[in-house]
This record gives sequence, C-alpha cells and structure tokens, in this order.
Amino acid sequence: ERGRLAKEMKMAEDDIERVRKKLTNEKFVANAPEDIIDGEKEKRAEALARKDKIAEALERLKGAA
Repeated sequence: ERGRLAKEMKMAEDDIERVRKKLTNEKFVANAPEDIIDGEKEKRAEALARKDKIAEALERLKGAA
C-alpha cells in the first residue's frame, strides 16, 4: 500500500509541476482563452487536494506500523 501511495504522490507532484510550468509561461497565459487558464488552475487545485489526501493516508499507515 505504501508503494502504491508513493507512486500516486509522485504522479500528483508531477501534475502540479506541469500545471505550474504552464501557468508561469507568459506566452501561454497571454494567448490561452480564460476558460483554459481556469481549467489549468482547477487541475492544480485538484492535484494539490489529491497530494494532501495521499499524505494523510501515508501518515495513517506510519501510525499503524
């Protein structure tokens, strides 16, 4: 279970980084429609929430060991 959660954590962190790069790219932000930018911000929020949830699950596993 820890291995699976670690893998999910890595995926969430990768998603956050990918979105961060898009949103800090001035050319992307200048040219993308507002709904696309909002969608990317939503993806970032979802990935951050997923990362927090995974971190909580890993902490529970540490406590159970």
